[in-house]
Amino acid sequence: MILETERLILREMQPSDAEDMLRLHSNLHVQQYTGETTIVTIQRIQEKIEEKTKEYRDYGYGRWVTILKEGMQFVGWAGLSYLPEFNEVDLGYRFLPGFWGKGLATEASRAILKYGFDALQLKRIIAMAMEENRASIRVMQKVGMQFEKLAPYEPGSIDVVWYFMDQNSYQRSGVR
Repeated sequence: MILETERLILREMQPSDAEDMLRLHSNLHVQQYTGETTIVTIQRIQEKIEEKTKEYRDYGYGRWVTILKEGMQFVGWAGLSYLPEFNEVDLGYRFLPGFWGKGLATEASRAILKYGFDALQLKRIIAMAMEENRASIRVMQKVGMQFEKLAPYEPGSIDVVWYFMDQNSYQRSGVR
């Protein structure tokens, strides 16, 4: 276990999570605001899990499977990811639709920011979302992240909103 909140447990992904992760990444509603295509094979999701476990080894953090304590239900993933193309650490979350609108992304994000700034001593954490993804943008705002810019993730792609929190704004935010 990496983190625990009032309602959630966040832990490293494991090969045994493949079916749950496939259910998440093959869902059109989940993927609609990610810029990624759906994953429809167990082999591809196993490769994705291996990519994530490599991040744990390389950076000491990553995207973590998120479990609802009540019933020990898989809800999705949330966590940090190093983006070498920007030299930034990204806060991200992705949950099954049945768990949307319950404050779980906000709860997980607060714990992740605290972990990132307190335990990992990160200087800055960003988050990005498509402009249409109002729910994700609202989570970024609720946890105290600040709007930075509207810019593409990749050259030639559509603009996405970029939010950030640095160590100073974290100290002032009350997320602690």
